[in-house]
Amino acid sequence: MGLFDKFRKGLKKTREEGITAQIEDVVDSYEEITDELYEELEEILIMGDVGFPTAEKVIKSLKEKIENDRIKDVKQVRETLKDIVSGIVWGGSYLKLRTKPSVILVIGVNGVGKTTTIGKLSLRLKEQGRSVILGAADTFRAAAIEQLQVWADRAEVDLIKSAEGSDPASVVFDTIQAGKARKSDVIIIDTAGRLHNKKNLMDELNKISRVIERELPEASKEVLLVLDATTGQNAVNQAKDFKEAAGITGIVLTKLDGTARGGVVLAINNELDVPVKFVGVGEQIDDLQPFDADAFAAGMFDSEE
Repeated sequence: MGLFDKFRKGLKKTREEGITAQIEDVVDSYEEITDELYEELEEILIMGDVGFPTAEKVIKSLKEKIENDRIKDVKQVRETLKDIVSGIVWGGSYLKLRTKPSVILVIGVNGVGKTTTIGKLSLRLKEQGRSVILGAADTFRAAAIEQLQVWADRAEVDLIKSAEGSDPASVVFDTIQAGKARKSDVIIIDTAGRLHNKKNLMDELNKISRVIERELPEASKEVLLVLDATTGQNAVNQAKDFKEAAGITGIVLTKLDGTARGGVVLAINNELDVPVKFVGVGEQIDDLQPFDADAFAAGMFDSEE
């Protein structure tokens, strides 16, 4: 299955039950392009997890394109919207991993699919010929360490872990030392998502970051925030907190196939100015897909063939 087909499959609920279906119904109810049509479309976008600032931007761009291209046929509104969405969303799977070792810090609240993402990412990097070592720095939950071990075994990569309740920063330190000794290409660190307030979150992530900076000052570093697409606008609010705490370099959006809230990608890109690097469009190992703006827009607006 090609990239566009995977996105079409993954965005089926958004297309058939979410904002795309509503946009289609509204456009079909008008015989000509009017201000009322624009207002209704903006309302659908706001209610569909795109959020007010982004919805306003999309509709402004839509008006300008329709006027500039002298579009009169209301049936062309949908295709024009698709072009605008393709131009607004951005990302791609490029990971800055120029040094040996490079570090990927994976952050996010519990239940968003962090461990699964790390497993799939490990497999992806291994397929590219890179050696990977994992660090289980989510020491608050024994289950998190066990889950990561399952994925480490599956991907055939080493896992550095300590007992439940250990200091996460010390696990990061041990993982870096092991990565250096084993000449690993990439060190991936799992972090706790159970930190109750912003100050705890910042303190924990700052402590981990200081260890990485001290031990690997020249290393390439990615900070990937994993978000659950099914939480819609809440995902955007979470991302704002994490961005403040950790300086995110990219987003991994999971469970896109399980929600009609695919419009949240637009809000994440626009309000946070952070690229979406990967999206989860299914349960299979290869369903962690590099983000592609054209494939995303096609997945939202084009039916499965």
